[in-house]
Amino acid sequence: MHTSKIGTMEAIMILLTIVVTHTILSLPKNLLSITKSATIINIIYVSLLALLLVIFIVRLFKKFPGMDILDISEYLGGSLFKKLLGILFISYFLVSSSILLRNFCECLKIVYFPDTDLLFLILLFIIAICIANRLSFTATLKTNLLVIPIVLASVVFLFLANLRNFTLERMYPLLGEGFFNTFVTGIGNISAFGGIAYLYFLPPLLKKPEQYKKIAITSIIITGIYLLLTIATILFMFSFFITEDEIMPLFSAARYIEFGTFFQRLESIFLLIWISVFCCYLSVVMKFSVLILQKITLLKDTNILLPCIGLTMLAISLFPENYAISKFYETTIYRYLVWGFILFANIAILLFANFKKRKKVGETHVQMD
Repeated sequence: MHTSKIGTMEAIMILLTIVVTHTILSLPKNLLSITKSATIINIIYVSLLALLLVIFIVRLFKKFPGMDILDISEYLGGSLFKKLLGILFISYFLVSSSILLRNFCECLKIVYFPDTDLLFLILLFIIAICIANRLSFTATLKTNLLVIPIVLASVVFLFLANLRNFTLERMYPLLGEGFFNTFVTGIGNISAFGGIAYLYFLPPLLKKPEQYKKIAITSIIITGIYLLLTIATILFMFSFFITEDEIMPLFSAARYIEFGTFFQRLESIFLLIWISVFCCYLSVVMKFSVLILQKITLLKDTNILLPCIGLTMLAISLFPENYAISKFYETTIYRYLVWGFILFANIAILLFANFKKRKKVGETHVQMD
């Protein structure tokens, strides 16, 4: 499978696709359930923390130009460590995306297709992304360039169109349940920036590697603004989302938009856009999973991997017995994986690799002297 280089804007859109896909479902409600009325302040706070983190990550990558996290892990711990990390990343990508796909199809079934079998809905997505990746990943990149700006614009539209439905008093008290909950417990909301996981694999894929820092910083800033608008819309409209088990809060917000007699029920347009985003997201996950498998197995022809990954995603998405179990992963387990694996473990790998590099450079200087 031909691997085309990724442009600067295309890379930014890839990172944005991850957070956009998660906000379609339960992410906004999950954030609100932790920090309540202080979520707006908390999002600004964790956005700044995420910005500092990615600047730190970019700085750690400087010593290893043109290398991704797998190459760096091989430098640090050898081929076996590289393969182990690759398997962990593939597991993380496939499990997270498959459970998200299951939950999204459950929502589609509830809202629009109550008589349609869940397996059929999931299969449609799996077949679509297998075909897209088989033909060309470039098509996904170009679609992302079109769809993500539309999504970002639609969230701005959603915010402005619902201004008359806002109750601004719902943002009080400003610190919700207190300073500790907002700034200490609430630091867990940094899991909303799950797109950082894909940042570890971008350096060797970029057309302009020197733009890596710009890509990382720009994507975090746009993500922070996007989350802020999303949270503000839901908080000002639906205080009950903090406690009620509602599906797709953004979809519910879209149902309130009306412009006269001829412009009603605009949520169908939003859903169509979100379906497109979901296909792009799944295609990105499949592409990166294939690239990781190719790197740890040294396979030249990776087309055979596409149906294997597609079937794996199908199996994982059907594994939970019911919606409550798959929902538990999305609302609880996912945030700990982002914290423990994506942030803590991989930043530790980058730090140790930098220390090893510095030590080798120091030993070289000593020998020369």
